[in-house]
Amino acid sequence: MSDLVGVWDVTLSDGIHKVEFEHGTTSGKRVIRVDGKEIYRQDWMFKLVGRENFQVGKAKCCISIDTAGGFAYEYTLSVNGKSLRKFHENQSKIMKTWVLYIAGADTRVVLEKDTLDVWVNGKKVDTTGEFVDDGTETHFEIGNHSAFIKATTTGKRRDGIVHQLFVDETEIPLAKE
Repeated sequence: MSDLVGVWDVTLSDGIHKVEFEHGTTSGKRVIRVDGKEIYRQDWMFKLVGRENFQVGKAKCCISIDTAGGFAYEYTLSVNGKSLRKFHENQSKIMKTWVLYIAGADTRVVLEKDTLDVWVNGKKVDTTGEFVDDGTETHFEIGNHSAFIKATTTGKRRDGIVHQLFVDETEIPLAKE
């Protein structure tokens, strides 16, 4: 019988990572897997509650094990000191993501708005920026396809800057992650 008690998706610039947690409520066993790879195992522990810290890419993660009354337990994942929900809200503010089908495969393009780094399928790519009449363009390659992210201002403070991805001069819609 599996002791799997928690599964979470953590969205980072380099992709979406699946975190799985096993907890043996009689033995105290703890197993953490990231993207199917076991990164931590403790087969026997006297203390059934507590915290397990680990990394997913550059993100610092913590699984908290708390009692929920009787012999029930509650498991929460925090990322970079924030609850997973708050972390995802923050990520959606600082990242723009596009998913497109190109060269026979799904391709994920991410713009980190705070650093202006561009990631393609989990790898940071070299970019070249250029000023244009109505904003800026950040040029890069996806395989042998030319791509750029255009940043233009809406002229309204609340709306800020709009980012659009173009691949071979065709606009790609934002992903709904």
